[in-house]
Amino acid sequence: MSVSAEKCYRLIIFDWDGTLMDSERRIVDAIQHAARQAGLPVLDEKTSASIIGLSLTRAIEQLYPEASREQVEAMAAAYSRHFLQESDIPMCPFDGAEALLRDLKAAGARLAIATGKSRRGLDQILPKSGLAPYFDVTRTPVEAASKPDPLMLEQILEETGVPVEQALMVGDTTFDMEMARNAGMDRVAVSFGVHDHAELDAFGPLAHFHHLDELRQWLLPRVCQGKG
Repeated sequence: MSVSAEKCYRLIIFDWDGTLMDSERRIVDAIQHAARQAGLPVLDEKTSASIIGLSLTRAIEQLYPEASREQVEAMAAAYSRHFLQESDIPMCPFDGAEALLRDLKAAGARLAIATGKSRRGLDQILPKSGLAPYFDVTRTPVEAASKPDPLMLEQILEETGVPVEQALMVGDTTFDMEMARNAGMDRVAVSFGVHDHAELDAFGPLAHFHHLDELRQWLLPRVCQGKG
């Protein structure tokens, strides 16, 4: 994909886990804990992390295609309980996250979240992160569908009234990139999440960034100025 000098964005949509929030260790720990509780084999860290970004039920089904419905439900319940209430593994926004959001907001961009997290999970964690005031819209699979279905993005576009050609998706997984491609939306990738460059490149991101400060420097000049 290429971007012309005239192209600008009014709406920036972010994935949450692995893009803005450094939560991989806590997610993997909760997945492994939940597998034990449900009587399923504990998978290695890389495999357990590979599904970050999907809705919880879809993630479990992808990791454990042999699991019964009862095991999937038991694992989902154990995961949610451990991740939200029991885990002592810390998580926090990545370095540069707040500066990125603050500067984009000051430049006039509208900001949104499209996450595989549950609504309950996002509503619990987003206020604690200190980043909640920057976002105009948030979407989870509870209101839409799991990535890579584009419904979350389509709902955000409808709510904000921004045309797809003036919106950009930022994410760290192939699920984010494929979702944006399915919506016909431009996309950029960050490389500090769970999927590597080669995997992400298959879905045509405009660029890759190794740090949120690099993304900020690239993105700020591309925010639409004086265009409603």
